[in-house]
Amino acid sequence: MTAPRRHHLQRLRQLWRSAGWPCQDLVEVELLAAGWVERLAEPDGRERLRVTDAGVALIADSLTRNRAARDAHETLVERVAVEMQRAGRIAWRGLTLRAGLPQEDGALQWVQAMPDVYSIRHSTVEDYLEPAIHEIKVSRADLLGELRRPAKSAAYRALCGQCWFVLKAGIAEPDEIPPEYGVLIGHASHLELARPAPKRAHKPDFATWMALARATPLPTAEDPQSPL
Repeated sequence: MTAPRRHHLQRLRQLWRSAGWPCQDLVEVELLAAGWVERLAEPDGRERLRVTDAGVALIADSLTRNRAARDAHETLVERVAVEMQRAGRIAWRGLTLRAGLPQEDGALQWVQAMPDVYSIRHSTVEDYLEPAIHEIKVSRADLLGELRRPAKSAAYRALCGQCWFVLKAGIAEPDEIPPEYGVLIGHASHLELARPAPKRAHKPDFATWMALARATPLPTAEDPQSPL
């Protein structure tokens, strides 16, 4: 094996945190064959596994890449939230909302949704709020994983009148995103409109209002002229 897969890295992290008792499955066979773990004999005759120096290096490398991805994600989330503010909207990050998805029997399936950016227009008229959700993706693997879970994206649509995917430049083409969503491309210096999001009437329900009341919106940048 020349490169570890995600399940190899997950098992390496588990072994590093644990006492290293073997599962004796095929994942461990591959880890042993690659030299990322080794077998150690205990005095009582039992055998346990230890992560080798090569395995530790793999764990450290994955942590570095994961931190870089999180930093890139948070940077783009912040940029989108600020752009929503500049457009006259109130923006929240890190909300946990509850969405009801209609089922074939007419019942609602309640699922949790955690949009990257949720925003509403700064208006006192409920019909003019136009709630919107922006989901930010900075890696192709993350994007494809979400597109394979339609219930998650359906929950976003159930919570807003406009739903967007914001893609880091280069990870996907706009036509790979279903037509129910708008597409913004995040470049190093600006956001590019690739496709507008379909707009439909939507009013936040009581559960959403309660979540907004408990949360803190993104603070408005101070006006440098305000002290004058």
